[in-house]
Amino acid sequence: MDFIKTTELPSRHDHLEKMTTSELLKGINEEDKTVPTAVERSIPQIEPLVDQIVNKLKDGGRLFYLGAGTSGRLGIVDASECPPTFGVSPDLVVGLIAGGDTAIRNAVEFAEDNVAQGWKDLEGFQVSEKDVVIGIAASGTTPYVISALQECNNKGIITGCITCNEGSPLAKTAKYPIEVIVGPEFVTGSSRMKAGTAQKLVLNMISTSVMIKLGRVKGNRMVDMQLSNNKLVERGIKMIMNEINVDYAKAEKLLSKHKSVRNAIEAYGNKEN
Repeated sequence: MDFIKTTELPSRHDHLEKMTTSELLKGINEEDKTVPTAVERSIPQIEPLVDQIVNKLKDGGRLFYLGAGTSGRLGIVDASECPPTFGVSPDLVVGLIAGGDTAIRNAVEFAEDNVAQGWKDLEGFQVSEKDVVIGIAASGTTPYVISALQECNNKGIITGCITCNEGSPLAKTAKYPIEVIVGPEFVTGSSRMKAGTAQKLVLNMISTSVMIKLGRVKGNRMVDMQLSNNKLVERGIKMIMNEINVDYAKAEKLLSKHKSVRNAIEAYGNKEN
């Protein structure tokens, strides 16, 4: 290895089994407080990748997340939240995990070591130069992810990554690397903790920024969200009330007729209500 895998360095805390519950919680929280600062330092790396994604998606492309274990699950979570939050097609942001859907709930042995499967999984979606592929791996050494990004590079597909070690093989492979250096974990090597939190924060930043720039937010409101439960319907009604200054009954009628907050607001503005 020609880089220091800081995610594997010994914890700054020892004798964890002797700590009280309060000491454990405070220790974990102490480490967690360092994560937002580490993410902040990575914003200059995140920005150009977001702009590339926006350009590709405007041109009909898609965004793929590719990872193993915790990293893969985090990508799937972020991808799965885009349709209900922003009203986009489930095919626009896709999360893939080493070992397939089984690995979402259960560890699949050695799946992350398969150097051919990452590209095969992408091929199943007919990935092309119109798309963007982001590899997610705290260690930056996951073969499933690295080999897939190498193949993407060979085929002219834009690649990015989110990793928590500086100078890793993954960061050297991705055209737009994001390195969030969070340092040793509270439990040595347990990268589902600070590293996982950092990856989740970056994924939130990427997908939310992209969707805003694609016009999926109006003001600061999710006007394209799916109205999939009573809570969201109620939120939609209140959005309409605030946006066009009508009472509850009128807003409810508009939402019921037009089936989305955006459509209801635009219809009212066009006097098609």
